[in-house]
Amino acid sequence: MSFDKEALFKLLPAFNRMRDQKIGNSLLPAGSPEGASIDGPLKALLGLISEQIAVLEENLDQLYDDQFIETCAEWVVPYIGELVGTRSLIDFPEAPFSQRAQVANTIGYRRRKGTASIIEELARDVTGWTANVVEYFQLLATTQYLNHLRPGNLSVSPLRNWEQLEYIHTPFDKLTRTADTRNISLKQGKYNIPNIGIFLWRIDDYSVTHAPAYKVDNLRYKFDALGKDVQLYNHSAPEKEITHLADSLNVPAPLNRLITHYYRDQYYGVDKSIFVFGVNDVSICNLSDATDGTGNWVNMPDGKVAVDPVLGRIAFPAALAPAEKVYVNYFYGSGYTIGGGEYTREADFLKGDFTTIKVPADQPTIQAALNELAAIGGIIEITNNEYYIETPVVQIAAGKKIEIRAAEKQRPVLVLDADMEIAGGENASLSINGLLVSGGCLRAPVTNGDGALNQLATLFLSHCTLVPGDTLPVGTVPAQMAQPRLIIEADGVNVMIERSVTGPIRSADTAKIQISDSIVDAGDRSEIAYSGINGPLSYGAELSTGNVTIIGNVFTRIMRLAVNTIFFAKQNEAYNNEFVVAAERLQEGCVRFSYVPIPSRVPRKFQCHPDSNDDAVLVTPIFNSLKYGDPDYCQLNNRSAEVITKGADNEAEIGVFRNLYQPQRVQNLQIRLNEYLRFGLEAGIFYAS
Repeated sequence: MSFDKEALFKLLPAFNRMRDQKIGNSLLPAGSPEGASIDGPLKALLGLISEQIAVLEENLDQLYDDQFIETCAEWVVPYIGELVGTRSLIDFPEAPFSQRAQVANTIGYRRRKGTASIIEELARDVTGWTANVVEYFQLLATTQYLNHLRPGNLSVSPLRNWEQLEYIHTPFDKLTRTADTRNISLKQGKYNIPNIGIFLWRIDDYSVTHAPAYKVDNLRYKFDALGKDVQLYNHSAPEKEITHLADSLNVPAPLNRLITHYYRDQYYGVDKSIFVFGVNDVSICNLSDATDGTGNWVNMPDGKVAVDPVLGRIAFPAALAPAEKVYVNYFYGSGYTIGGGEYTREADFLKGDFTTIKVPADQPTIQAALNELAAIGGIIEITNNEYYIETPVVQIAAGKKIEIRAAEKQRPVLVLDADMEIAGGENASLSINGLLVSGGCLRAPVTNGDGALNQLATLFLSHCTLVPGDTLPVGTVPAQMAQPRLIIEADGVNVMIERSVTGPIRSADTAKIQISDSIVDAGDRSEIAYSGINGPLSYGAELSTGNVTIIGNVFTRIMRLAVNTIFFAKQNEAYNNEFVVAAERLQEGCVRFSYVPIPSRVPRKFQCHPDSNDDAVLVTPIFNSLKYGDPDYCQLNNRSAEVITKGADNEAEIGVFRNLYQPQRVQNLQIRLNEYLRFGLEAGIFYAS
């Protein structure tokens, strides 16, 4: 029953209602329109009572909802969790789990407690990484006993089984071993009776859809738009059954030539891991460089199109030479969503009511769109993954904003054959989001093309890659040597770089540059990553960094704030520099929770490493790769010191991957293992990537 004002009023006797209405009508002012009425005092009182009843009803409804984990208030979740005996996990921003879901799944988890499938599911749910579990006691070489034959556990490896041999030293290695008595929890041994191995795949697969392949010549192409050799990745398929243990199709693993060849129906196709448009069947083979120094590839095909998934190469037979552009789908590996790609970036788009021009639908080129928006500002949205071989000149009217962005789920390639000049009037702003920029550099000159002073206020780079290092020729643009990719010559420009990868930066000392969740790569730790415009050792703009990995020497006028930053640098004999990281002014700024190599001159440090020359070698970061384009680019190796892997202000790793909270993910998994691991078993956690 509803307890609103009208319902309560109708419960009264009719004569009371009539009398109350009469009193209410007597309160009407003179000249009131016909049909007007005012609630009597009794009805008005019931209105106040009904409001309080509604509050009580809402509270009772919430109390009922609070009995169920699906509908309870957030503050009730830990209390329900305590009732079922669930231990809370370490929470952190953008955690791959919710405490509500963990409590809700507790009973389901416990029904399969101690099984390999639940350990694997827990690892996925808690860490957010793809996982697979290996029961090493199943892979022990066994002395055969006639009453209990185990033909799969022979002491001799089956050398004729090519598939098992391909998976050696991977999580899917099925070859039996003799017992290893070392402790698996310390990652020292694996094959023993009580041992369970949990493999976590930190590198995920990211898609590139209907993108142009890089043309080497009429018969040879590469999947990567910049012409790099790139390892292609498997697009991990979901597991169909809850009891299924992950296999090679269910994890984001690098593709293998032989496996892909024999199972190409599972890997090749428009909705699978790799695809060349217009080619229904391919041959998987080795297309590496010939050893004769000619620059040719080995195993050039005669009949079918050949694909090398390890190098990301495509070779056409002469009879099938493509007459037009070659387009491809593929997946590459990456440990983090930075530098642009077909991942979600919409939250970082420019907000507001702006004129939007779509390229190439509304205008064929970026320059044409810029010309249209120069006076009014607006948004240029690129809606495909094509090459844009042009060098736009950006001129923005005073007080206006322009954003050049890749549409959601797109990553176009802007190929510059010269410097892209960016200028604007007073308080003008340019934002670039989601572009892969090759060749040339972005330059904010002192004056614009008309000779007027460049008064650009803000340059914002988000989810972009300004390709570090050398670049190969693309179309009519020749190959270019490594050079600075961002040069700020104009006074007073405020530059913000977020979740991007860039080559060296040069800037006037009157600018301000803020970098977060990004990589600045000079190509080698002895080169200059950041400095002024008056020479390699001159002091650049005021610098602030947060969650950044910088490869190369840094020279700044003021280091306003450096937090969770790896300055991976060493001295260069060619420059004869005294310091590898130096701030001109030490009275301002601070450096916190960072790796600052010796010798450096920076403002006051807090919780930074190394503390002295004695421990400099011990705490030097060890990276899996420093080559741009590698899946594990700038990923810290497990052998890095704990003060680096857990040295950030949130006890995560220092550097660009700080916000992944990797130590916390592993710690959460260890919390769950203590509860769900079968008695007598011991687990080891290994990074598969």
